[in-house]
Amino acid sequence: MLGPTLETPRLFLRPPQPDDLDAWARMLADPVTTRFLSGPKQRSEAWRILTLMTGAWITRGFSTFSVIEKASGLCIGRAGPWQPEGWPGTEIGWVLDRSVWGQGYATEAAARCIAWAYDELDWQEVVHVIDPGNAASIAAAHKLGSERWGKTRLPAPFAGATVDLYGQRRAAAVSKPVIRSAPMRRGGT
Repeated sequence: MLGPTLETPRLFLRPPQPDDLDAWARMLADPVTTRFLSGPKQRSEAWRILTLMTGAWITRGFSTFSVIEKASGLCIGRAGPWQPEGWPGTEIGWVLDRSVWGQGYATEAAARCIAWAYDELDWQEVVHVIDPGNAASIAAAHKLGSERWGKTRLPAPFAGATVDLYGQRRAAAVSKPVIRSAPMRRGGT
């Protein structure tokens, strides 16, 4: 195993495995799910993304986790730490299959990943790179205790994308992200 398996009340978070490809390919082919992620991907592109994320576990010692719904045993997305060369900070990101939007899974997975990044990776801050039009992810970031820090630039191949940086500092989070109660809206994170 490349990294740990984390647990939340409803989810398992574990490093990606080859068997996750079908779920990742389905999720990344959906134009609604990927509208803020440079659009739909073919299966071969989903495979490259899965192997990129898996390889980051080896080269960086961390990467995104596959999100597994406990009740069904299905892979429903990915979430976790991400910081490629030139990235604007130590990010905790998420992408979930549209079939599970509005259930709070993105916030639940990201909160667990933030706690892990603070406790195990000793990160001093966490950021979220979010398209300004992605209201659901902005709401999730706020629910996690992050605030908008302003516009940021991304490295190639994303250079030129308009994105905002949301973030929080470890000292303010006291090693546990704050999850604020708010009604969940359908519409994707």
